[in-house]
This record gives sequence, structure tokens and C-alpha cells, in this order.
Amino acid sequence: MGVKNKKVYRRVRIKQRIRKTISGTPERPRMTVYRSNKQIYVQLVDDLNGKTIVSASSKDKAFADDKVKKNEQAKKVGLLIAEKAKAAGVEQVVFDRNGYLYHGRVKSLGDAAREGGLKF
Repeated sequence: MGVKNKKVYRRVRIKQRIRKTISGTPERPRMTVYRSNKQIYVQLVDDLNGKTIVSASSKDKAFADDKVKKNEQAKKVGLLIAEKAKAAGVEQVVFDRNGYLYHGRVKSLGDAAREGGLKF
């Protein structure tokens, strides 16, 4: 019996392996990243209460008219999530790369969030 999409299957397996050890709390939420072909999304999640504290994406109104490369887009989203997290009183997070390699857009987002003041 074959798997329809081996790449997605592989990422889901890695994601499950990561999520066994990583969990978000109200003091230190889980910063989870989702990367589609065109957009990038990030959320700060409190797993104990099952709530999203803040979220940001490249679809926000701040990016509506920008025509930038996806890597630059990820940097802007990283800075935006750091700004929103500071406003919500969050200093430290646990980074959940969601099964993606820490490379390219995911790395750009993470580095920009660190520049913005988040600690992980």
C-alpha cells in the first residue's frame, strides 16, 4: 500500500516526532510555522488552554500591496510576530518548525523574530 504524497507524509512524521517533546504554556507559548507555496503563517499557541495568543501571516493587511520575494516576506512576518508578542506580554517562546527544515523561509522568519526581541 503506497502513500499518495511522500513529501507530506515525511513532514507529518517529523512533525509528530517534534510535537512529542514540544508544548506551549501561557508563559512560554509554542511558536508554530506553516509554509505554503505562496504564503507563510505563524502563531503563538498556548497548548495547556488550547488557545492561540497571537498570529501573523503574509496575508495581513500590512503586506497587501508589497511585491517582495518570499524570503523577505518571511522576515517581515517574523518581525511582525515579535512586535505582536511583545504587545501581548510574551518574551520567550518555544520554536516549532512544524516538520520543515530550519532553512530558507523558516530560518528567515526565526532569525527575524529573534531580532524583534523574542527569545528561543
